[in-house]
Amino acid sequence: MNTSTVKTLSAALLVCTLGTTQAHAAIALDRTRVIYSAADKSVSLSITNQNTKLPYLAQGWLEDEAGKKITSPLIVLPPIQRLEPGASSQVKIQGLPAASTLPQDQESLFYFNLREIPPRSDKANTLQIALQTRIKLFYRPEAIRSQQGGTDVPSQEQITLTLQGDRYMVNNPTPYYVTLVDAQSAPKSESAKGFEPFMVAPKAKGVLSVDAKALGQAPILTYINDFGARPQLQFQCAGNNCTVNPQARAQ
Repeated sequence: MNTSTVKTLSAALLVCTLGTTQAHAAIALDRTRVIYSAADKSVSLSITNQNTKLPYLAQGWLEDEAGKKITSPLIVLPPIQRLEPGASSQVKIQGLPAASTLPQDQESLFYFNLREIPPRSDKANTLQIALQTRIKLFYRPEAIRSQQGGTDVPSQEQITLTLQGDRYMVNNPTPYYVTLVDAQSAPKSESAKGFEPFMVAPKAKGVLSVDAKALGQAPILTYINDFGARPQLQFQCAGNNCTVNPQARAQ
């Protein structure tokens, strides 16, 4: 291929860390996670083209928990749209009748994907990059919506820890997914070395990646709530079992 040939390379860069988006993306999303309440039938997300000179296409789709692209029981509308420079728009996630087949006693996990497609360049030897944002979508059935929204005490305070060997086991008895993003041994202390963020499914368990000794007898775990904020839970331990201390909520 000679140098006069136009070579356009397209690369999709996936941005899927817990609750983060690409700072230099042209198409910006208004949140880092989606809570789809079954009672509301749909949820709308705001998107903005932050490029003030070029129009972009915004393509949206959903994946199931295994990462497989789906068009049911939820669907993205419109699947693709054009945003003029500096313009804003909305993407709607709509429930289909098949949503009634999802578990009604706990959340279901999906992933919302948003890819920006830049205008085609007419310059030679141009690298075009299509940035993609991937965030969690939690389908919350009506039967458990009131449990999450009807009290000032977050459901995450039901989480307990059990010492097993040299690790703490996280027990999640709630019908909600819980994403843990940090662990400390004391308020305002440094993050425990070697901690790896992870998510615990409803009514499931998971093991912290750090040595229990590094967290001591009053571990502090940070989780992501519905609004993308990062509250902390301080535990008090007796023997091998630890529960959240409501009187010592870490700030």
